[in-house]
This record gives sequence, C-alpha cells and structure tokens, in this order.
Amino acid sequence: MMKVKIITVVLLMLSASWFGENLFAELAKSDVEEIRRIMKEEIQHMDKRIDDLRDTLRSEIGALRSEISDVKTANKDIKSEIKDMKSELQGFMLWGFGIVFAGIFALIGFVLWDRRTALAPAIRKNQELEDRENKIEMALKEYAEKEPRLKEILKHIGLM
Repeated sequence: MMKVKIITVVLLMLSASWFGENLFAELAKSDVEEIRRIMKEEIQHMDKRIDDLRDTLRSEIGALRSEISDVKTANKDIKSEIKDMKSELQGFMLWGFGIVFAGIFALIGFVLWDRRTALAPAIRKNQELEDRENKIEMALKEYAEKEPRLKEILKHIGLM
C-alpha cells in the first residue's frame, strides 16, 4: 500500500515538471514581463499591507505602554493612600491606647486617694477607741488594787 502511494506521488511530480517546462516554454517574453509586473504590484501591495500592519502594531504598542504607565501611576497612588491610611490608623491606635492607659491610671489614683480619705476617719475612730479601751483598762486595774474580788476576775481573764 505504501509503495503505491510513493509511486503515485513520484508520477505526479514528474508530470507537473513536464507540464511546467512546456508551460514556461510556450510563454512569450511579453507574458513574462506581464507576470513580473503583476508580481511586482502584488509584492508592493503586500509591502504596503505589512507597513500598515506594522504602523497599527506600533500605535497599539504605544497605547498599551501608555495604559501600563497609567496603571503604574494608579498603583503608586493606591500605595501612597494605603501608606497614609496606615499611618493615620497607627496614630489613632496610639492615641486610643494612650487615652485608655491614662484613664486606667486616673482610676487607680482616684481609688488610692479615695481609700486614704475614706480610711482616715476610720483610723481616727479606731485610735480613739483604743485610747478609751486603754483608759478603761487602767481604771479597772486601779480599782482592782482596792477591790480583791475584781482583781481575781481580771487575773482570771488575763488582764492583770
């Protein structure tokens, strides 16, 4: 099967070359000049189309470069805005924490101040009661020196 295909291809090539030789042999010089002129026009037309495509591509590439530049500028602007927002947020958080800590310290200071002012009367009252207790105890001890039964009671409870 493969041999048949190869033989067919070879025969087609030989016949095409034989017809080509005969075809070009019969062409006159004016026909060749006409073919050259047509080919030259087609080549010039193709060159013009290629130049037009090249110009179009250059303008498209220029437009793309411009858009890329715009995107880069927008990207820089966005980065700058994000940086500004970050610094604003950082400042806000620092102020917020500062205010919270100041409030905590103020509360602690108030508690300590209030405790001292609230305890001062209680401490004075306690001191007065201790002084009164000491005076009563001394009075009982003096009276116990004269009264033996009271002296025994005070010894029994541990005051003498």
